[in-house]
Amino acid sequence: MDRLEGLDGLRRLPPGCGLCIGNFDGVHLGHRRLLAAAAARVGPGRVVAVTFEPHPYTVLRPWAVPPRLTTFEHKCRLLEAAGADRLLVLPPEPQVLNLTAEAFFAILRDEARPACLVEGATFTFGRAARGNVRRLREWCEGTDIHLEVVDPVDVVLPDMTLITVSSSAVRFLALAGRVREAGICLGRPHTIEGVVVEGARRGRTLGFPTANLDVVDQAIPADGVYAGRVSLDGRTWPAAVSIGATPTFGGDRRLVEAHLHGFTGELYGHTIRLELLDWVRDQRRFSGVDALRRQLERDVAQVRGMVA
Repeated sequence: MDRLEGLDGLRRLPPGCGLCIGNFDGVHLGHRRLLAAAAARVGPGRVVAVTFEPHPYTVLRPWAVPPRLTTFEHKCRLLEAAGADRLLVLPPEPQVLNLTAEAFFAILRDEARPACLVEGATFTFGRAARGNVRRLREWCEGTDIHLEVVDPVDVVLPDMTLITVSSSAVRFLALAGRVREAGICLGRPHTIEGVVVEGARRGRTLGFPTANLDVVDQAIPADGVYAGRVSLDGRTWPAAVSIGATPTFGGDRRLVEAHLHGFTGELYGHTIRLELLDWVRDQRRFSGVDALRRQLERDVAQVRGMVA
């Protein structure tokens, strides 16, 4: 997928593209609907996803930056798989953040010249988020730009709750440990990614070696044990994933550890992506090593049954 950057990149887009503008964190079912609508309007090869990297809040409200649902590179791959032919990355620089909604639209109308804009009903843009779909509709009238406003995606969760898919909703579910429900909204498993680093090696002594992940700036689910999956070298491995401290050993540092059932070899220094499929149990303190080992045996057996 081709990548362009900044306002200069926006100006260099070939005329007649279909533009979808947003942060696209998670590239969930709603995002996919936008890209599919753009492709249906302009045809293949002309869909452009316009996103921000990093999040504008890193400059505007550093204390309120939400944890990522996807790393930037993962987001790029997901956008391409969802139908984006080009990616335009806007950095949160003053020349971008200080643009009024009117000035940003003028660049689109006079220089980028897309065939269509495809957005959701809650889309906002421009300085202080003063631009919205209502104003866009007014400004597109009398131009060659078609505005298509796409309905949100609603899904039914296992408890029969009807939820409107959004990055905020997915983030809430993921952080609460409800990874199965988060996956329903995403249309794929919720993932966390990190470099495997050396840990205390207690898992080896228990007979369940784990990969300890150094995870940065991502939505890490609540403490607990989860059923997961890791793909390596063309093979898929069921993973029993532990998130949290190590209460049996008196630890207080939050860790992300994964036991890949049946895997042999070293993973230190490798970046792996954990697909989190479902919650298994809470973290708790055991009376001793033997009790913990027996529980780990049950956890791994349960995960094997859950991971197809």
